[in-house]
Amino acid sequence: MSDIHQEEAHTGPVKSPKQFLWTVIFAFVVPVFAIIGLVTYVTAANKSGPGAADNAGSIESRLQKVGSVEIRDANRPLKSGQEVYQAQCAACHATGAAGAPKFEDAAAWAPRIKTGLEALVHSSIAGKGAMAPQGGGDFEDTEIARGVVYMANAAGAKFEEPQRPAATSADAGSAAPAATAPVAAATAAPAAAVAEPAAAAAPAAAAATASAAVNGKALYDKACFVCHAAGVAGAPKFGDKAAWAPYIAQGIDSMVKIAISGKGAMPPRGGSSASDEEIHAAVQYMVEQAQ
Repeated sequence: MSDIHQEEAHTGPVKSPKQFLWTVIFAFVVPVFAIIGLVTYVTAANKSGPGAADNAGSIESRLQKVGSVEIRDANRPLKSGQEVYQAQCAACHATGAAGAPKFEDAAAWAPRIKTGLEALVHSSIAGKGAMAPQGGGDFEDTEIARGVVYMANAAGAKFEEPQRPAATSADAGSAAPAATAPVAAATAAPAAAVAEPAAAAAPAAAAATASAAVNGKALYDKACFVCHAAGVAGAPKFGDKAAWAPYIAQGIDSMVKIAISGKGAMPPRGGSSASDEEIHAAVQYMVEQAQ
């Protein structure tokens, strides 16, 4: 009798596999789930509501600037087609780089001339293929159209050179804003330019100059990338360390001088009207990306 009591005392409360399973569940599994639930409850208090991210994005989108104002002298004489070609178009059209129809190449220009002046001007302003958009650059749309006419006529076309229409005014005694109307049915939409009073134009122009101060990337994106992005006409490709190495070895001053005066297929100042400081910044930007 004594032996039976001693055996029961040593066996403990768990006497079957089922009892062992429930013991494990209550001893380990239940506490784990309890801890997980507690952590979830605590961290949920720090989370934003379901619409918070959407609301933040919506606010940011509403606060974004919707445009910019650029003041130009609408009364200045228009550049001739030849001037626009030499400053803006010759970089590619003089040599036929990047598939551009070469200047005076009648065979290359013939199918383009057949599309009409309106289509040609639209492609120039909006951009097409490797050609970057020219609208909104250093020249008015009318001047871009003149450049197109100059090149097309050199290849056999008989287009008339567009002229800037005279400005109209509701009050003869007040200064009338100059507006650029459709260019001999060449442009798809007229481009308007507002002439500000002289007293307001001076500080505005100074502010514009200060805000645009020497932004190398901006000038690269506007003018330099046309050739340097793809290495067109022997231009050192953007970010190509091996191609830029011999130029970098000459020093930044030498590269800036070449960029300003032009060399080979590259026109002076890359076909832009950028200042020496902006040219220096653009060259510096490209050099830094190739180091």
